[in-house]
Amino acid sequence: EATEVMPELSCDDDDNTEDDEEQWQWMEEDSQQVACLFCDRLLSSVPATLQHCTAEHHVNLVDIIRKHNLDNYGYIKMINFVRSTKCEPSCLTGLPDAPLPWESEDFLRPVLQDDLLLQTDPEELCDNEGLRVLACPLSGAESHDALLQRARTMEERALRSEEALARAMDDLHKLKLLAQGLVLNTESSRSSNLGSVAELREDEDEAYFSSYSHYGIHEEMRKVRTESYRDFMYSNPDVFKNKVVLDVGCGTGILSMFAARAGAKEVISVDQSDIIYQAMDIVRSNHLEDKITLIKGRVEDISLPVEKVDIIISEWMGYFLLFESMLDSVLYARDRYLADGGSVYPDLCNISLAAVGDTEKHQDHIGFWDDVYGFNMMCMKKAVVPEALVEVVKADTLISDPTVIQTFDCNRVSVCELEFATDFYLKIKNTTDCTVSNVTFSTGPQVTRTHWKQTVFLLERPVSVQAGEELQGKITVRKNKKDPRSLLVTFDLRDRKQTYSLQ
Repeated sequence: EATEVMPELSCDDDDNTEDDEEQWQWMEEDSQQVACLFCDRLLSSVPATLQHCTAEHHVNLVDIIRKHNLDNYGYIKMINFVRSTKCEPSCLTGLPDAPLPWESEDFLRPVLQDDLLLQTDPEELCDNEGLRVLACPLSGAESHDALLQRARTMEERALRSEEALARAMDDLHKLKLLAQGLVLNTESSRSSNLGSVAELREDEDEAYFSSYSHYGIHEEMRKVRTESYRDFMYSNPDVFKNKVVLDVGCGTGILSMFAARAGAKEVISVDQSDIIYQAMDIVRSNHLEDKITLIKGRVEDISLPVEKVDIIISEWMGYFLLFESMLDSVLYARDRYLADGGSVYPDLCNISLAAVGDTEKHQDHIGFWDDVYGFNMMCMKKAVVPEALVEVVKADTLISDPTVIQTFDCNRVSVCELEFATDFYLKIKNTTDCTVSNVTFSTGPQVTRTHWKQTVFLLERPVSVQAGEELQGKITVRKNKKDPRSLLVTFDLRDRKQTYSLQ
């Protein structure tokens, strides 16, 4: 009767016997031998090694994996622990639930090269009932039941593999569309007046927003930035009283709550990253849910519950002010939702440039390649120099006063004006010498350190200057067409031209 239900598993069916052998061929890869964990015996396959360990050393590795709930890393560390310490089999069978002796990251380092046990998925070992058939051969009805169970397990694994393949194909399709879109963007200008960030699809922009889902970045940004926003709102209650406020990229919702406490009638808070779910809890915990409405999504993709807002607030500034291009989103919101007479805050922003004389930094990053442990690696400079550095500059290394190279009025500037070219003049000096209440803050090296730090553009060959001399040059800032949230900055300085990437 059982044979009629599952004829394909019959031992008399030669074709299916061949299929069955093929299903287990993955375990016999090229007859590569596997060393036993506890003795010098070499086995023909992973299943044979597991069977040998069970029969000769009374250690069932599958049971140990299950008992201690080992993931892939835990399994790898266990194998390397046994091989490196040459522990007795009883060491594994007598372990307590915790702590495990192989928890150190040192045991991630392979003891044997090309160890097939390390290339085996512990989840598959635990799921694969066929290993039990190999380890404990059965016959008759018991053998048939085991084969039936094995077939069902394989069918489940095949379904999971098909689902994984479908997801992979879907991801591949998205990547293909993204690549095609990027190529088209570099070859032709877009017909609309929106910036390239506004035109990104949500899946294209996922990496940017996911970076703001991590809590650490919000801790980094809170001191100078947050207190400046707080001081502005609390010192200008008449500006916010009974107004409708839009917070673009609200993060944890701190600016939205400042606005609510400053007298705003309604605050609409928008963020695409998952941090907005914590913002919802924070708003409820502070009993502001009647004033603050939180919406998950990009401001370019959603519809607000109001036609117009009176004020737009946002902490959009990135490294070198414009990195990440979040200002594009603020300007999109301004053009679509800001009422006549409304305001965007912050309203005025500057980018300043200063000369730095730091021979130690230049040697560490550029001059280092002239002699790397006795080897000339000067060719590496061509790869290293174009990468702009974001780090804290020592105030005492400034050899010129800062000069403003660009000012943006967020109530009037257009997206196309965020790409610019301008001449600059830096006066070299001997020593380092800045009815609405205005609140400002700086990200320069002379003031309190912020998470923005400073952006450093290192020259391949330093420029010699004298006190009192005026250093003249030109700076061009544009978006990277392949990644509209990153920047390309080009300097023309004393017949030298160098482009840097900020990404």
